[in-house]
Amino acid sequence: MSTKDVILTVEGLKKLEEELVYLKTVKRQEVAERIKQAREFGDISENSEYEDAKHEQAFIEGRILTLEKKLRNAKLIDNDAVDTKAVSVGSRVKLKDLESGDEFEYVIVGSMEADPLNSKISNESPVGKAIIGQKSGSIVEVNVPVGTLKYEIMQISK
Repeated sequence: MSTKDVILTVEGLKKLEEELVYLKTVKRQEVAERIKQAREFGDISENSEYEDAKHEQAFIEGRILTLEKKLRNAKLIDNDAVDTKAVSVGSRVKLKDLESGDEFEYVIVGSMEADPLNSKISNESPVGKAIIGQKSGSIVEVNVPVGTLKYEIMQISK
């Protein structure tokens, strides 16, 4: 894994910290208990419950290491410092699809927090890359697998 900065909002940081605490305190304990119970069944060489629990334990430990590294490299977005003159990470952006006329509103976040279903898009996504640094009223083109989309930046806010 690289050691590049992980851009997070305060909300995103809190979410990752909560997940880390949950994994360390609750999930580790649950998996340890499953492993203990599976061992009591006898021969672990042909014990699928034991194998499943060990795989889950490895996954949890890997996730814990990933979260710890991400949190060490976290760079918080200062919401007060978000400039509304140009799109940046932390901006809330209203876009208009020039072909369909549909309007969308997104918050630009770091890739760790991206959640398109909840209108949070990454600054590294095609749309995010295209609008970063642009001003309200700008028309941007986004290259996607199905062609090129054109959006107008209608509004930038915090």
